[in-house]
Amino acid sequence: MQRIADEALKYAKPFLSQGHTAGYIPELSKVDPNRLGLYIASNDGQCYKSGDFDTKFTLQSISKTVSLMLAVMDRGQDYVFNKVGMEPTGDAFNSIIKLETVKLHKPLNPMINAGAIAIDSLISGNTPEDKFRHLAGFYRKVFNNEQLNYNKEVYLSEKATGFRNRALANFMKDAGVLEGDVDEVVDLYFKQCSFEVDCKDIAFLGALLANDGISPSTGKEIVPKKVSRLVKTFMVTCGMYDASGEFAVKVGLPSKSGVGGGIVAVVPGTMGIGVFGPALDDKGNSVGGIKILEYLSEKLGLSIF
Repeated sequence: MQRIADEALKYAKPFLSQGHTAGYIPELSKVDPNRLGLYIASNDGQCYKSGDFDTKFTLQSISKTVSLMLAVMDRGQDYVFNKVGMEPTGDAFNSIIKLETVKLHKPLNPMINAGAIAIDSLISGNTPEDKFRHLAGFYRKVFNNEQLNYNKEVYLSEKATGFRNRALANFMKDAGVLEGDVDEVVDLYFKQCSFEVDCKDIAFLGALLANDGISPSTGKEIVPKKVSRLVKTFMVTCGMYDASGEFAVKVGLPSKSGVGGGIVAVVPGTMGIGVFGPALDDKGNSVGGIKILEYLSEKLGLSIF
């Protein structure tokens, strides 16, 4: 397995020149686009790592999977999906088009920006501080890292440039979808996207989901099986932005990407995979990360299909 992990990294490296960092967030544009790392965490406790696996990066849209789990656990599935839909969009992750044209004006799914912002408005807590503590505590559990926190520089960079996300939030507030204060909800969203992790952290998230919400390291349930399976379904249908269909064909694993360069992938019942490569394609997905996962899926026969 270690040999295959190293081979996957070597295979993916030449493709990095085809990508670019997320320049629309100033702090992310500073990241070295030649970084590439991989961490595999199996449910039996084995781990395999290669390349820049310990380089820190921010979660960005990978965070949407975790916030969705927490919102469903806080408010119940029926309540959450009265506010957010369950369908792929076919549009860019930050598009406002469907909000304006679909009936009820609610986001089509929780994996696009509008959906994730609406989800954040459902997180329990009496004050913004309460909500953040609740969210941060849950993040530390699912990533098995009590030191996890957000990167203040990236957070401030997103806050200073996040005009589209504020527009989405204001539109949803006007349509009666968003609960609470717009500025407070968007601020929480910027913070969750800015949580700093490495490949090991997101591989543990993948392993947790592969194990139906039970921690592979402690044997304790962190997320109910029903919620874990719900999130994995969204990862298959919507997790790779508007490239989710092609990714399902080529890789065939529940996965979620972020413009920080990370991708978490789930091999149900077996392992979690965390990859990092900040050179992104035009859809916002890691070029090298996708190539690593294509290689692993082909060599190990991992596709769920």
